[in-house]
Formats: sequence, structure tokens, C-alpha cells
Amino acid sequence: MAAAAAFFCALLFISVQHGVLGGYTRNDFPADFVFGAATSAYQYEGAAAEDGRGASIWDTFTHAGKIKDKSTGDVASDGYHKYKVFHLLVKAYPKYSHFYSKFNSCGRGAVNQQGLKYYNNIIDELTKRGIQVHVMLYHLDLPQALEDEYAGWLSPRIVEDFTAYADVCFREFGDRVSHWTILAEPNVAALGGYDTGEFAPGRCSDPFGVTKCTVGNSSVEPYVAAHNMILTHAAVVRLYREKYQTLQKGIVGINVLSLWSYPLTDSTADLQAAQRYKDFTYGWILHPLVFGDYPQVMKKAIGSRLPSFSKQAPTQSTGDPHGLQLMLQHLKESYGKASSNDSLDDTDRVDYIKGYIEGVLNATRNGVNARGYFAWSFVDMFELLSGYQTRYGLYRVDFDDAALPRRAKRSARWYRDFLKSKRQPLQIAQQ
Repeated sequence: MAAAAAFFCALLFISVQHGVLGGYTRNDFPADFVFGAATSAYQYEGAAAEDGRGASIWDTFTHAGKIKDKSTGDVASDGYHKYKVFHLLVKAYPKYSHFYSKFNSCGRGAVNQQGLKYYNNIIDELTKRGIQVHVMLYHLDLPQALEDEYAGWLSPRIVEDFTAYADVCFREFGDRVSHWTILAEPNVAALGGYDTGEFAPGRCSDPFGVTKCTVGNSSVEPYVAAHNMILTHAAVVRLYREKYQTLQKGIVGINVLSLWSYPLTDSTADLQAAQRYKDFTYGWILHPLVFGDYPQVMKKAIGSRLPSFSKQAPTQSTGDPHGLQLMLQHLKESYGKASSNDSLDDTDRVDYIKGYIEGVLNATRNGVNARGYFAWSFVDMFELLSGYQTRYGLYRVDFDDAALPRRAKRSARWYRDFLKSKRQPLQIAQQ
């Protein structure tokens, strides 16, 4: 697929063959295969009330006491003030998200120059060290002003406002950034925010909600929100291709959570059930972007509750459905969720990362057009469901210390050694 094509970044749960493996090195991957580690703005930056940042839906949600430990992302990892210190730890390509409400406190209108300065500083700091920057435009942190004005993702008005925000990012940073992810996990955002109510903006209805929602309709709103996210993604892809592609020669894509499903038996009913699960999870988002409409099974089951696409608002973002099919054929679930180990000796997380990288390597050898792997996350951050109770970072942050000191975990050392192309044995040596 040409560089101009949009890419799909799936959070893959890939099966790994158990048994004795010969190990692998960075050199087993294509030279242009990207390795990195990711963060997201609300979970990492902090500085909730500084330099013109407006409130996001996550500010409102967490301040209402919706997180398990009642914490907020007001400080988080303090990446806003400590980014230079954190970047000294970076050896691989970072992937971070921009904070929409840091650009426009009201979601539209005049651009906050302090927000531009902050992200320009980050990009300049990394590029001068020869590090390729990957940017995600949206990681579930919509400006609260747009939620108040027209219910955010439930309104088609979001398409125009978000596209204007993306335009600013492409214009201001596109001379140094060529890899863009537009949306993070729209399927998760729609379900968590509008079905179960576990994510901001916390809308749901009985009996589906797992929180005490005061507004929402779990039978309708998830489909409306996801529909507007799909339209927004398509609009931003068109903007980039028509206005920036020729000069900047970058790549734009989307990040979709993808879980594999296995039929219980080989019966027709079980095979259909497994396929239906795929259609209702990642097919929900990817099918319209590849083929221009929802999977037929969704249309039949949901009926009039599922919005329809008009010819005036095309959604297709790529001309390579076969490439997508190859990718989907190799999505497997094996390891489940990574451990949230609080210790520096996170050997289980090393196993987790090793398994994923080896699974990606096997997929590339089987013809999958995989382009990169980003570990989640670079440092411990505020986690959206559990606050500071779980830790997924390569670097441990001491949240009990006001200085927020950080120390490398075993997983950070393993990842560093892998990127230096040291041979990776199956068993982890004890230190």
C-alpha cells in the first residue's frame, strides 16, 4: 500500500506458539519497521488548569468521583513540566496524543498559542535527536465545551469542529510529523462512554450501564457516537489528502481495539457467533472505512437504531481491503491483559511484550503488512478506569513523591536491549 494510503493501527491480541523458540533480534524485522512506546495527553500531561487548557470530558468525569480510587488526571505523570526529563529516557520512537482542549479551550475558534508552543517544543526536542514522532490527534479527551454545547460525539456538528482542529495540527506540525493517528479506539470510546458509562462522558441507561448514569440511552447512543467518529475520521483523511499529502507526504490512520473470537465448536451456529463478535467489535469501525457501510449482520440486528451513511458523506479511507483482510486473519488473543505490576521486577510484563513482538514478527513472515509496534505505556500514568492503582509503564513513577521520580523497570531494560538487537532468549535471565 502506498504511503498516501490510510493505515489501520489495531491493538492486536496475537497468538504465540508455546514451546522452545529460537529467539529473535531487531534485525529480524524490516528496516523500516517502527518500534516505540506510547502515552496519551490526559493520562500523562497533568497541568489541568495551566496555560489556557480548557476542561475536557475526562476532567468533568474524574472530578465527579467516577474512578475507582477517586483520583483525577490533574497532575498525572506531570509530562507537561517534565517532558524534557522523560525524553532523556527515550531511545525508541514515541507516540503521544495531542490534547484537543489545549488548542481550543472551547473546541473551536482562536488557537491557544501556549498549546502550540508546548507541542512544538516536544516535537523539536525529539526531532533534533533524530527521533521520529508519531502523533495521535484524539485519545478520548473531547473538550467539555463541545459536550455542553451539542453533546459532543452524539452530534454531526463534531465533524466540522474536529476537522478544523486537525487542520491546525497538520498545518503547524506537519513539516516535522509524518505519521498521524486520528482517533484512538472509537469502538471503545463508544461503548465505554455511551453504553456502560465507564468512560467519559459517562452516559448509559439501565440495564446496560455499570455506573449510575443520570443521562443516556445505551441502546442507541453508542451507535450514534461511533457513526460520527467514523465520519470524522473520513473527513480528516480527505482533508489531509487534499491539502497536505502532496507536500508533507505523511500517513494518516486510525487505532482500533481488536479482539479475536474463537467458536466453541465447529457447528454453524458457533462459527456464525464468532464472526458476529468480530463484526460487532472491530468490523463496526473498519468495515465502513474499507467498504463504505456497516457489516450486514449489524444492519440486520440493530435495524433503525444504526445510523446510515449518505452518498454525500463517503467514509472509505483506503483502497486495499485485501491488505486489511490479511491483517485480520492473523489477529489472535493469547495473553489477555498485561500485568499491572507495581514492582521494578516486572518479568510478567516482559513476557507479555516479548509475546506480542514475536507474534507481530510471525505475522509479517506470513504476509501481514504490519508497520510498527508501540508498547503501552512509556511511563506509569493515570489509567482511565483505575486511576493510579494499575501501572503499565516501562518506567515506574512514584506518585507518592511530589517530584514524581521515575525508575526503569525490567521491561524497559529488556525493550532497550531488544532495540539494540541483542539476541532474545525464551527464558528471562534473573538479575
